[in-house]
Amino acid sequence: MSATAKTTEAAKSWFQTLRRYLKAPWEITGPAASPEYLSPLPKATEYRVFCPATVPQKAIIPSANPETVFDIKYFSRDQRRNRPPIRRTILRKADVEKMIKEKTTFELSDFPAPYLTATVEEDENARGGGYQK
Repeated sequence: MSATAKTTEAAKSWFQTLRRYLKAPWEITGPAASPEYLSPLPKATEYRVFCPATVPQKAIIPSANPETVFDIKYFSRDQRRNRPPIRRTILRKADVEKMIKEKTTFELSDFPAPYLTATVEEDENARGGGYQK
């Protein structure tokens, strides 16, 4: 093989490698094909303009009377938490026995009303007496 043939082979190989990475504008597809496409990666000069330890401006901290500042906390404005606490009484066995001794008779109003207030009527004409076989 001559030197010119080797040179042309090397040039073709280099050109094929270059063509693999560089495309004609009409061959580019996807979101990068849009003329408005911007690279999502920031430039090195845009990434971190100043060091976090050396801030160019001093922070402005607002100060006012605590009475004139609106409180943004939710729990202080929540009406469910402003209710008086529920009074709970703990009955011990001795207390219950004392209450039972004081009460000699029980009336119907002393007990809660039952859930069922009417009798249940079964359909006798149903096939199998209402049950499937």
